[in-house]
Amino acid sequence: MHATINEVPLEMQVDGIVTRGLTSGDVTIRHIDLPPGVDFTPLFKGLPDDLCQSPHWGYVTAGSISVRYADGTEETTRAGEVFHWPGAHTGWTDEGVTFIEFSPAAAIGPVLEHLGRQLSPQV
Repeated sequence: MHATINEVPLEMQVDGIVTRGLTSGDVTIRHIDLPPGVDFTPLFKGLPDDLCQSPHWGYVTAGSISVRYADGTEETTRAGEVFHWPGAHTGWTDEGVTFIEFSPAAAIGPVLEHLGRQLSPQV
C-alpha cells in the first residue's frame, strides 16, 4: 500500500482542521493538519477518563503539538521530531501543527467515532 497525502481519504474538514486517514491491516494511518488553538480536551469528554485511549506513533512535519497524560505530565513534539504517545492523553496546539500518525485500528476506531459524534453539529 502506498499513497500521496491527497490520495488518502478525507476524514474531516472543519474550522481549519483537516484530517485524512486510511486503515491498512491493523494500523490506521492519518495525516493531520490543525490550526493554532485546537484543544482536544473538551472533544474527548465522554471517553474513558475523558482522554484518548489509543496509542499513537508518528512524525511532526510542521509546527508543534502538546500532549498531557493521565498522570499530569506534559510534553511538546515539534517539527522534525518523531513521537510515541501512549493511550490516556489529550492534546492541543498553540501554533498549529501538521503530523503523520500511526495507531492500532482497533484502539483509534472508537475515538474517531466519538470525535465524529462530537463534531457532527458543526460539520
